[in-house]
Amino acid sequence: MTDLETTNDGGVLTVLLNRPERKNAFTLDMIDLWAQALRDAQDDDSVRVVVLRGEGDAFCSGIDLDTIDDAGTTPLARKAILHERVQHVPRAVERLEKPLIACVSGPAVGAGMDMALMCDLRFAARSARFCESYIRVGLIPGAGGLYFLPRIVGTPKALELFLTGDFVDGEEAHRIGLVNRVYDDDQLLDATYEFARKLAAGPPISTRVIKRALYQSTRIDLQTSLDLASSHMAVIQSTQDSREALAAFRERRAAEYVGH
Repeated sequence: MTDLETTNDGGVLTVLLNRPERKNAFTLDMIDLWAQALRDAQDDDSVRVVVLRGEGDAFCSGIDLDTIDDAGTTPLARKAILHERVQHVPRAVERLEKPLIACVSGPAVGAGMDMALMCDLRFAARSARFCESYIRVGLIPGAGGLYFLPRIVGTPKALELFLTGDFVDGEEAHRIGLVNRVYDDDQLLDATYEFARKLAAGPPISTRVIKRALYQSTRIDLQTSLDLASSHMAVIQSTQDSREALAAFRERRAAEYVGH
């Protein structure tokens, strides 16, 4: 058993944080494996959806503070922990064109919450507890939370969560738009994987292009977005999968996609 494990089941890749005795606090070695797993998922045509979750009763309690203590004390060394190691994960996430779902039960704290925020979708158990805990230990968010959280819940709410370090449970997280769906704890895994399998059964090229174009459209003007969509549409319509989807729709049968 390793601290980070990956399994591919029918096109759904699970990235499992596997340090339950430490509430899945991650080490720098785990970060390297984590980022590589995401890069590999992008390049592996057999992977259509990625699910990120923690083993045991926690999602992730952030970075193992012993990792910081052992990595040097100079400002440059401490910056390198984030810039050259931890931040490889959000960079790999940004490159990943396949849906990435965070399956959150128990605490998601500090950088652990940030890791959930960078996913495309977040499904939570009612036991989930989100906390941007940096202020509690005199730090600032360093794993992408400052970028992702205000884009998800809005600037005022994000600032409140950053400045107070308050915990948000699964129900409140759903109310403020922090998570897409909330489930009873004993239903979370089944519901998450049922959803993931549904996405994995869809046309992979269209799925990837929709995700890529959506994120691109948040950073460009309307005319550019429309022009981009028309170009994407022309390419998609030339694929075998597009023809198969239309034929299956007309024939009222399940489509069989091959990824080209």
